[in-house]
Amino acid sequence: MPTIETQAQAIFDAHRATFLPTAEALDSAPEFSRADVNYQAAKLGCLRLGFIPIDAECLALAWQAQSVRTGQFDATAWPDTRADFGLAPRPRANTFAPCPDRLGLYAVLPDAAWVGRMARAGVPTVQLRFKSDDQAAIVREVHAAVAAVQDTGSLLFINDHWRAAINAGAYGVHLGQEDLDALQPAELETIRASGIRLGVSTHGYAEMLRADAVSPSYIAMGAVFPTTLKKMATAPQGLGRLYAYARLLRGMPLVAIGGIDAAQMPAVAASGVGSVAVVRALVQAPNPELAVAELKQILAGG
Repeated sequence: MPTIETQAQAIFDAHRATFLPTAEALDSAPEFSRADVNYQAAKLGCLRLGFIPIDAECLALAWQAQSVRTGQFDATAWPDTRADFGLAPRPRANTFAPCPDRLGLYAVLPDAAWVGRMARAGVPTVQLRFKSDDQAAIVREVHAAVAAVQDTGSLLFINDHWRAAINAGAYGVHLGQEDLDALQPAELETIRASGIRLGVSTHGYAEMLRADAVSPSYIAMGAVFPTTLKKMATAPQGLGRLYAYARLLRGMPLVAIGGIDAAQMPAVAASGVGSVAVVRALVQAPNPELAVAELKQILAGG
């Protein structure tokens, strides 16, 4: 009879080429919440593949559910069925206002001037990520960004500042996990009731399940590659994980983000995501307008 160790090793051997575990990951010590052999083997195998404990727990529970559903434990079958992860079926009563399934090229920009410039250059989706402790300055910048996309066809998301976004009439708001967790239920309902779209950042399975539970308009997944623009709590996810995430969340709008440039975009787009977010590839480009045209052509498969 297979043991926990042999099943865990089978998972590791079957998927190591996809997830490229680091040497450090092999020494992770498991803590089990269930006595089920398939669950324990899956958690140990996923830890060895480099998944952080909370994500390995999600995968182990899903692998156990998959084994029960199919009647067998299969080390080669990476879980990607929504029900095995406990994800509720759609449509749902608490769903946020919808956005296009494919948001296309998604530019994350530092101020309203950049928002207007990239909207006029034909970027279909733009995000204002304006950092300031001055609330009046935030309100001015959000209103300026909303004005800047008028008559351009670009969809504007505001990072973090959801009250200002609602008041200014922005298309959507984008929240990180910390922002989402900080919201009171009444505040989340205020955002939903306003009709504004909601995008949520995620960095692994546990955060994807947390984001899916609030039924956002889209889910962003990253950082796919190393990025110097912000300090990340988790290591870069890599293409193997991105592809697995996209399979699990197929059927809803998805955005890949983090360190993506023109060379990497075809492989990222092949994951099935409907949008690829970029920052440096535009704001640090010698000719941002030319970069927009090139990136859109790549995303279109040209």
